[in-house]
Amino acid sequence: MNKFLCCTLVLLDISVKWTIQDDSAPKYLHYDPETSQQLQCEQCPPGSYVERHCSAGSPTRCAPCPPQYYADEWNSNEECHYCSAVCKELQFVKQECSSTQKRVCECVPGRYLELEFCLRHTECPPGFGVAQAGTPESDTVCERCPEGFFSNKTSSKAACLKHTNCSALGFKIAVKGNDVRDNICQENTDTTPQKCGIDVTLCEEAMFRFAVPTHLPPNWLNILADSLPGTKVSTENIERIKQRHSPQEQTFQLLKLWKQQNKEQDMVKKIIQDIDLCENSVLKHVGHLNLTFEHLNTLMASLPGKKVGKEDVERTMKLCQPTEQVLKLLNLWRIKNGDQDTIKGLMYGLKHLKMYHFPKRTIQSLKKQNKLRVAGRLVKPLGNWAIPVSGAKEKQLGLTPHRLGPNTGIHGMGSYCC
Repeated sequence: MNKFLCCTLVLLDISVKWTIQDDSAPKYLHYDPETSQQLQCEQCPPGSYVERHCSAGSPTRCAPCPPQYYADEWNSNEECHYCSAVCKELQFVKQECSSTQKRVCECVPGRYLELEFCLRHTECPPGFGVAQAGTPESDTVCERCPEGFFSNKTSSKAACLKHTNCSALGFKIAVKGNDVRDNICQENTDTTPQKCGIDVTLCEEAMFRFAVPTHLPPNWLNILADSLPGTKVSTENIERIKQRHSPQEQTFQLLKLWKQQNKEQDMVKKIIQDIDLCENSVLKHVGHLNLTFEHLNTLMASLPGKKVGKEDVERTMKLCQPTEQVLKLLNLWRIKNGDQDTIKGLMYGLKHLKMYHFPKRTIQSLKKQNKLRVAGRLVKPLGNWAIPVSGAKEKQLGLTPHRLGPNTGIHGMGSYCC
C-alpha cells in the first residue's frame, strides 16, 4: 500500500513539474565551460536575443534587437536577423520592419512573384474569362466561356458574361451570340401590323368600360367573375386586381383578363370579330389625319397625368403605320397612367389643344371620332355580345337597364349601366 502511494506521489510531482515547464519560457541546451555541464537555459522572447547564456548561478540575459534587426519568435540566437534593405523592382513595402517582424515586400497590383521577378498577370483572350483572379503570389487562371456565355475583350479581371435574354426584354434574337459575342437583339416584328403592339384596343376599352355600373356593390367583382362563362379567372388574379386597381377600374381589368383566358371560346371569338369590325371603322376614320411628329407630340402633351415622351413618339412612328400611330400612343398613355380611361383622357386633351395651335381640322376630326365612341356607335358592332346573368345575379350586382333604350342593339352586360 505504501509503495503504491509513493509511486502515485512521484507521478503527480512529475506531472506538476511538466505543466509548470509548459507555461514557462521555452528552454534550450547550453554547455557551461565552468562546470562542464549541459544546462537548460530559457530562450529569449520575440524582439530580443541572447546577450549572455545562463550559468549554474544565473539565468539567461536577453537584450532587445537593435534598429533594422528583428526576432519574430522565441530564440537562443546571439544576434537578431537583419531586415532586408529594400524591396525589389516593381515591389512595395506591405509590412515594415520592426523588432518582432521582418519587412515584407509584395508585387505591385497586376503582377505576381515568380522566382525573383514580378511578372504581369496573364490576360484572358476573347472567348475566355477569368476563373481565378491573379494574386501577388499567383497568376490568373483562365477558362473558355461555356455555352450561353461570352467574353469579347482581353482582360486579366473580367469573367465570362451571360448572353442577353432578348425575349425577356420584349425583343427577338437577330444574331445569336457565341463565346466571343453577345446576342444581338432587335424589335420583335411578329406582332400583327393591325394591332401594332396594342394590348387593349380602343374598341375593347370602350366595350369593357361600358359594362361597368356607376355604383358598385362591395362583392361586384367576385359575382361578375363567377357569372362569366368559360375558364374562370383565378381567385389569386381577382385579389391581385383588387389590390392594384380602383373599384371603377377593376371590372375593366377582370374582363380583359377573362377575354385573354378564353380566346378559344365561341363567344369570345365572336367578340373578337366584332372588335375587329369596330377597329376597322376607327382606322378608316383616323387614316386621313396625316399627323406629323410635332402634331403627335403636341397631342400627347395635352393629355393629363404622366406624359408620353418624345422618344416614345419617335419609336411609335417607326414601328406603326400612320393609321395606327394615334391609337398606339393613346395606348401607351393609358399604360403610363395606371390603365386610366383613354376616352376621358382624350376628351380632356381635346379641350386644351387650341392653346397648342393644333390644326383645327384635326381637332374637329378627333372630336368627331370621340363623340362616336361616347354616343355608343363605337360599341354598336359589339351588340351581339351577351353574357348570361341570372335574375338573382342581376339583383346581387345592382344592375339596371341602360338609358340608351332597346334600339341600341346592346344586350347582356353591355345593356347595363348607371
